[in-house]
Amino acid sequence: MFNRFRKNTSVPTGTPEFLVVGLGNPGNKYTLTRHNSGFLCLDMLSQKMNFRIDRLKFKSLICDTNINGHRCIVMKPQTFMNNSGEAVRECASFYKISPEKVIVIYDDISLDVGKLRIRRKGTDGGHNGIKSIIYHLNSDQFPRIKVGCGKKPHPDYDLADWVLSEFKKDEQKALEPALQNACKAIELLLDNQIDKAMNQFNS
Repeated sequence: MFNRFRKNTSVPTGTPEFLVVGLGNPGNKYTLTRHNSGFLCLDMLSQKMNFRIDRLKFKSLICDTNINGHRCIVMKPQTFMNNSGEAVRECASFYKISPEKVIVIYDDISLDVGKLRIRRKGTDGGHNGIKSIIYHLNSDQFPRIKVGCGKKPHPDYDLADWVLSEFKKDEQKALEPALQNACKAIELLLDNQIDKAMNQFNS
């Protein structure tokens, strides 16, 4: 699904500035599910920047890397979605990273597949992963990138079944450019250009 981009050969120095978190559930059976949009974004980012998210620490798979001159911890929590905040809190506390420097990428059922929504802060919006992060950080003041995963087919459709269903083939085609834009948005957020990211990618 993803193509390689440029290489990242720089070695991180200094203290990590940012924590970049993609939300999802561990395990191959969840790989292409809607709830794993955050993981999919970081998979694309890691290929684009040529790093591997494969070190087990803070109940997560992480990578300590340099993105656009910023030392970042890139994280895929392995706690399952509802306990994502445990991993985020452990890492943010260890490196003394403030909530404003924690960037979270996750799925949003209120957005069509292929759409993005970037926010500086906000409520959990009913998303259990975000609810857990807000609880464990004791703050909702962290920027987030919402990746559209599509609305339920009808109101009575079970929400858990929907978010744990796989993207269809045609949806995957719409998802890929959205994930590419999410990667670009991450770079802008790291450069403190959230307004530019919102203007460019919110839809």
